[in-house]
Amino acid sequence: MNKLLLGRYIPGDSVIHRLDPRFKLVAGFYAITLIFFCHTPLAYSLMFLFLLGGIILSKSKLSFFVKGIRAMIWLILLTVALQMLFSTGTHVYFHWGIFTITKEGLINGVYVFLRFVLIISFSTLLTMTTSSLALADATESLLSPFKKFGLPVHEIALMLSIALRFVPTLMDEAEKIMNAQRSRGVDFDSGHLFHKVKAMIPLLIPLFVSCFNRAEELADAMEARGYQGSEGRSKYRKLQWHRIDTIGIFVIAFLTLLIIWVQ
Repeated sequence: MNKLLLGRYIPGDSVIHRLDPRFKLVAGFYAITLIFFCHTPLAYSLMFLFLLGGIILSKSKLSFFVKGIRAMIWLILLTVALQMLFSTGTHVYFHWGIFTITKEGLINGVYVFLRFVLIISFSTLLTMTTSSLALADATESLLSPFKKFGLPVHEIALMLSIALRFVPTLMDEAEKIMNAQRSRGVDFDSGHLFHKVKAMIPLLIPLFVSCFNRAEELADAMEARGYQGSEGRSKYRKLQWHRIDTIGIFVIAFLTLLIIWVQ
């Protein structure tokens, strides 16, 4: 859990850090969507090159992303295994009962693995180089046209900001609780699957209690400071569009054309 970087912000002064958060948010979602349109090894290679360029420009260590992926490797491998064992195809390599391994299933499994790695890495790059407050401001700015239709834009941005802010806090809290329970003799690692699930109960109950306490403390603090939503509130941080953001649009458009061309 302490190696999972998704949701953590690392301050810096790189090119990626200085990009407008609105551009980074839209570009991040667009890149993740573009991944699902990749169906050839060359297209995935282009996406990895684009990701590598973003990591270099953000001045982040590649080992950060490797550790973040390693923390979720079992979920990724489980999804890949299900894709390989239950996919149908014309070239069958192995068949036993409900399990079938085909050429198409193996290819799809590899593609699913690459998609997971890319999605986690792009999301990590976005949250590592953009603070939760900047992401909330970007969300509110992008959704502001929907205010005319009664959409609570400010409240949605606030919830997003709180969620991103408390992801690393809750992970640190879970690690502290696990260490405290281990010191009391709780074993989270040994035994069969049912025993491991049962051993998580001493972790989940204190974690949920801590979550509710933090939520109540946060609500009291906001009320004590006179928070009443977006009405009459000014903006301390002004979002500004720069030339580098325009260049970023052209880079993403060029990447899209390249992926369409290679496929």
